[in-house]
Amino acid sequence: MVENTHFNFRKLVTSLLIAAAVAGAVLPAWRFTVDPILAAKAPDRPPGSADDLQAFAAIEPIDTHVHAFKTDPAFVELVARLRLHVLDICVADSQGIYGELSTELARAKSFVQSSHGHARLCVTFRPFGFQQKDFAQNTVKQLRQEFAAGAIAVKIWKNIGMELKTADGKYVMPDDAAFRLIYKEIAAANKTLVAHVAEPSSCWQPPNPDSPDYSYYNENPEWYMYLHPDHPRKEVILAARDRLLAENPKLRVVGAHLGSMEVDVDEIAKRFDRYPNFAVDTAARMEYLMIQPREKVRNFLIKYQDRVLYGTDLEFLIDEPTPDALKDWQETYSRDWQFLATDHTLEYHGRKIQGLNLPPPVLHRIYHDNAIRWIPGIAPASK
Repeated sequence: MVENTHFNFRKLVTSLLIAAAVAGAVLPAWRFTVDPILAAKAPDRPPGSADDLQAFAAIEPIDTHVHAFKTDPAFVELVARLRLHVLDICVADSQGIYGELSTELARAKSFVQSSHGHARLCVTFRPFGFQQKDFAQNTVKQLRQEFAAGAIAVKIWKNIGMELKTADGKYVMPDDAAFRLIYKEIAAANKTLVAHVAEPSSCWQPPNPDSPDYSYYNENPEWYMYLHPDHPRKEVILAARDRLLAENPKLRVVGAHLGSMEVDVDEIAKRFDRYPNFAVDTAARMEYLMIQPREKVRNFLIKYQDRVLYGTDLEFLIDEPTPDALKDWQETYSRDWQFLATDHTLEYHGRKIQGLNLPPPVLHRIYHDNAIRWIPGIAPASK
């Protein structure tokens, strides 16, 4: 109870701090409270249109990054109708964003079992006991059991690098020796590591209502590093991630959320050139591709068409009304399809965004083939 009371008090204080910071922003916050997923809409083709979703389904899409912890026949029907396959990802969270891991895992397994083969499971492990004796050995044993039961990937989350500390107060990075045996086991089992390492650069910057992540940090100040200058800088965490890649060349690593290099695709390209075992997903970062120079992003996706996996970070949580989830998922898939596959004009925070109109072979790799290659077992290869 003492720990919970301390956390609630700290969260209240940080919420007040960020509210004060936001109040001083030049632009009024109320203008930007719309979820970015719903803000980018094509005026002539509203998100969720049948044409977009039909074209999306025809490519046999794979969403490599979702969090689905609720089972509902109507939702399963949508997934089947879209010919969609998904990777359902569990998260070991101590801040209350997601539920208790055992409950979350049970719900994810129920969703996967109900999906008629359209969902596969990405498990995780509790990193909080990393200093305990036999931590790595016990974790490996747990992962072997999950692999035998059908799990095809393992997730590490941003709490490694941003929250986890040793007894003497040193932050634990993703390349810490405590995880070395775990990474080797994942590689030996021919599974994939999904690595959410660090956060968007805006996490360390003053509040900006134009940022795609503004509402998230307003609602989750405990993860807003601008309010916590004593925490590690982003470049320190990413350097540790890069060492992880170098030290584990046989481990397939998919960097979640554009590998937290969302503001400049050139930074992603540098890692691709350096680490052949590294790919990224687009989960919750499509807006960042939208606001970068169109031709630069288009050329990047064409050049590195084998290294980018489609993902959304969409959720279907236990307390979410199914109609709301159905609407959100369809709108997101339609919007993303318009941006990647067409030359239609979308609007995002007052900007006119022209779709990339990627060549069909590139679209097929991003939406389907790359997932098959980088996350074996996620779906059958298309015929």
